[in-house]
Amino acid sequence: MKAWKKTLIGPQTAILDAIGIIEEGGLQICLVVDDEQKLLGTVTDGDIRRGILRKTALSEPVSKVMNDKPHTGSPEMEISEIRDIMSRMQFLQMPIIDNQGKVIGQHMADQIAFSKLAGRPNRVVLMAGGQGNRLRPLTETIPKPLIPVGQKPVLETILESFAEQNFQKFYLSVNYKADMVKDYFGDGSRWGVEISYIHEDEPLGTAGPLGLIEDTLEAPIIVMNGDLLTRVNFEHLLNFHNEHDGQATMGVREYDVQVPFGVVQIEDSHITGIDEKPLHRFFVNAGIYVIEPEAFSLIETGKPMDMPDLFQALIDKGQAPTVFPIREYWLDIGQIEDLNQANIEFDEVFKP
Repeated sequence: MKAWKKTLIGPQTAILDAIGIIEEGGLQICLVVDDEQKLLGTVTDGDIRRGILRKTALSEPVSKVMNDKPHTGSPEMEISEIRDIMSRMQFLQMPIIDNQGKVIGQHMADQIAFSKLAGRPNRVVLMAGGQGNRLRPLTETIPKPLIPVGQKPVLETILESFAEQNFQKFYLSVNYKADMVKDYFGDGSRWGVEISYIHEDEPLGTAGPLGLIEDTLEAPIIVMNGDLLTRVNFEHLLNFHNEHDGQATMGVREYDVQVPFGVVQIEDSHITGIDEKPLHRFFVNAGIYVIEPEAFSLIETGKPMDMPDLFQALIDKGQAPTVFPIREYWLDIGQIEDLNQANIEFDEVFKP
């Protein structure tokens, strides 16, 4: 069977099932068709994440999140014409349909061949300078990024996750017990990557260290806290960022808060209703970001700045930063309970 045929699904297919097809098939798309194989729409990882932001449940049918006006090609079109359109519109895929609207194939954008030496053009900044006060007494003798989870430092797992996805150039921002971090990771050659260090003489927050980068950056960078365990597909993150053409993207997680009491609705001293133990859902900062080099102009060199401040500065300038909902495994190792949970779950989540 041709690979694209494995991406064909019906409009009632659950979003969760579509996710499995997208992740396992390698084509990063599902083609939604009717019983006669006529194209009804397409579903990508980005479409699903936009649905999550609208609070669409993963049990809902893909028709709730699909793009029902996808760009398509015809068998009469020259390959050069299709490639030109895909390049100009930054499409990764384009379904091919006949004159009856039936899917007969799919074109994929030429994949950039990243060599092991060069890797992706996007650099990764890992924040590894925090004191880890909430993990004391462990962090009195070892910096938080070197605390072992699953028999290896948490920062090593993060580094390996990026390296597996062919990111090759890293900055580690260090401050607290910096020499221990540098001694362990060195220049990165042990993992086949390049590591440079950003030295914070004083803590500069989660955005301030970016102002110390002296290299000329020609592609957006990924910034991530050095105490997170996640299975995020960083290529999907970059694709999502590029689709929305903004200066910055923030990874967010759903966070539920349940009020333990009946909430009384009141109007003019009268009860109009009682909502028993309501559940409120919010999107919260997940500590993973994509930043365009142009946004660095808002960071004053050597001055403390946190990521929420950088995003607010962009908003104040009339920009509209993007949010990327994270549906994959994610755990912030901020407290002892989180560390214990990470050790319990590590082998299952990060098994080879």
